[in-house]
Amino acid sequence: MILVKLGGSVITDKGRYRTFDPDTAGRLAEEIARTGQDVVIVHGAGSFGHILAKEHRLHLGISDGSQLLGASLVMSDVRELDLEVCRRLSAKGVRAVPLPPASCAAMRDGTLHHLDLDLFKAYLHLGMVPVTFGDVVRDEVRGLSICSGDQLMAALAKEFRPNKVIFVTDVDGVFTADPTQDPKARLIETVDQKVLDSLPRTERNVDVTGSIFAKIRYMIGMASLTNECLVLNGKVPGRLEAAIRGERVIASRVVS
Repeated sequence: MILVKLGGSVITDKGRYRTFDPDTAGRLAEEIARTGQDVVIVHGAGSFGHILAKEHRLHLGISDGSQLLGASLVMSDVRELDLEVCRRLSAKGVRAVPLPPASCAAMRDGTLHHLDLDLFKAYLHLGMVPVTFGDVVRDEVRGLSICSGDQLMAALAKEFRPNKVIFVTDVDGVFTADPTQDPKARLIETVDQKVLDSLPRTERNVDVTGSIFAKIRYMIGMASLTNECLVLNGKVPGRLEAAIRGERVIASRVVS
């Protein structure tokens, strides 16, 4: 089985509220379908989640009842994004089944505490493709908090020990600096803890689930649970398909 994360940056415009990229999402769905491989898919919330979640401070938990309407709006928005993703997967022949984390997960002080993995196993046994996503989830301590796609990836990797883990982004991989801001930024072909410690601390766009450093930490943890952990550019046609098929592609390889 291959575990695929479709980042919010590749299927949405993270800087513009509720802006879906149907062409890229449809092409990536077709690339997944053409491989015929067993996959589990996680996708980010992108501009359907991060902008309102930050505005209503949902990543900090519930301290004011006025935040609950914001939580409801974010939940509705990310489900709409998931519906768009699943529609495109189904249109290409992928038997997608949406699994919202709010219905099958629980948080504890901002950390994913429980995920109903038996539900994922049951759908996989039927021959369907579970599709889950970053969501607002009940939190035993904070009331509600954000369950990120990266947290879900880590939990799924730990349970299923996939043959390969692929993170699909809007750049070629992990760089020495932000490649959208620094023309001298270089692609890092192999990423480990030493590399992570050396990276400059910068962020781009709105993200309530942590910077690239938090994401790479999750990846490093997953690297020991799989044969290969890749970060690649989903904006380049054919790259995801080639990686799923086992071909060597331009990407960063994350190692533990």
